[in-house]
Amino acid sequence: MILPVIMAGGSGTRLWPLSRSNYPKQFLALGCGEDKTQTMLQQTISRLNGLENAPSMLICNEEHRFIAAEQVRQLGVEHGGIFLEPVGRNTAPAIALAAIHALETANAGDDPVLLVLAADHVIENDNAFQASVKQAYKHANDNKLVTFGIVAKHPETGYGYIKRGDVLTNSESNEQAFVVNSFVEKPDLVTAEKYVESGEYYWNSGMFMFKASRYVEALKQHNPEIYSACVKAMKVQNQDMDFVRVDKEAFMACPDDSIDYAVMEPLCAASNSDVVVVPMDAGWNDVGGFSALLEVSEQNEDGNAFTGDVEAVDTKNTLVISEDKLVTTVGVENLVVVNTKDAVLVAHKDQAQHVKKIVNNLKQNNRTEAIIHREVYRPWGKYDSVDSGERFQVKRITVKPGAKLSVQMHHHRAEHWIVVSGMAKVTIDDTEQYVSENQSVYIPITAVHALENPGKVDLELIEVQSGSYLGEDDIVRFEDRYGRVK
Repeated sequence: MILPVIMAGGSGTRLWPLSRSNYPKQFLALGCGEDKTQTMLQQTISRLNGLENAPSMLICNEEHRFIAAEQVRQLGVEHGGIFLEPVGRNTAPAIALAAIHALETANAGDDPVLLVLAADHVIENDNAFQASVKQAYKHANDNKLVTFGIVAKHPETGYGYIKRGDVLTNSESNEQAFVVNSFVEKPDLVTAEKYVESGEYYWNSGMFMFKASRYVEALKQHNPEIYSACVKAMKVQNQDMDFVRVDKEAFMACPDDSIDYAVMEPLCAASNSDVVVVPMDAGWNDVGGFSALLEVSEQNEDGNAFTGDVEAVDTKNTLVISEDKLVTTVGVENLVVVNTKDAVLVAHKDQAQHVKKIVNNLKQNNRTEAIIHREVYRPWGKYDSVDSGERFQVKRITVKPGAKLSVQMHHHRAEHWIVVSGMAKVTIDDTEQYVSENQSVYIPITAVHALENPGKVDLELIEVQSGSYLGEDDIVRFEDRYGRVK
């Protein structure tokens, strides 16, 4: 049985301002792939439909846990647990946690075959993807460590490459796979052209398949420090609703290394045939920047891709994304224009990969736009910061049916809630009341209060905060159904 392990960490800074550290690209619907309405994480899970696989195991950051859980819930599918990394330690340790857990929870004698996928890749042909997975499964069952090599259509300097060696034919299949000759770093353009012309090189996709025990064995052999730290971290596991937490101190001591450097390359250099590459030609793209997003987006006759309210005249080869207002262009080409509720990016298409420099500058200047969007998602719903001043802030709050905010109080601010639609159940100190559309309620400073949606439709309300300090850290939680009470 295949056990998918979906890596859903990362910040996706090269797609700022769409992607930010608190809501990165894997959780965005970018309008590409087979189902353009789904987020990248949801597409990754849906891509498995039709394969014989166990529910997917997700690995993500602590701050993204509720986003990941909600997006799986929206799909109406089960998951095999959401592992929370205490800190980012790259792919080799993350996969080790999944492999150890898979072996611990497997039925006696079972050795799950892990299919390691990134949550932020676009694949346009799901059938071709599944065909490569089925082929790789046969070699993984033969105790091989399999990587997927993307058939290169053009020279690309932004990807690492895999050089294939001898043909490897599985006894159960006539399809070809290859022993890996070597893993190659990102080349310059001239070298990349030679790679593509030779036909012996594939793009390194970052997708893998192997038995859980085989990966643990290889990690123990070639990187015992990571192995030991992960085994120690897994000795302390805390289950919190959908989430699994491991020992933070032990995991923080783990070296930071990718699976390529920690396992695949050393194993390949040992001159054996245990590392195998299966070619994949499925319209793969890692969407590493806006140029790549334009490439995989639906384009008009002028090479433009527009999302949102856009009007263009004499515009060519340009990507325009607008979230909430009309964006117009006249007489331009080769541009990237991205409008969100709180930021606008304008960049030349060939320079868009340097957006990360903007993010670094914003962080140095302590700008919140580097981290969060104006619209912030919470396990109970979301809020949009509509306006703010020296001693006030206005938010539009959406609470999902049956959801409840934590029982809390504030030392420095009072709040007014005006219900726009739906019904609110409000608790202030020891008094409960129902507040309906066009009604309002006042919460004084230091009052212990809670907000709940008892209805079957979204609760929409306007919150007006007033006081000397309006930061999100002025929240003292007493009870919380989402486990956020410290």
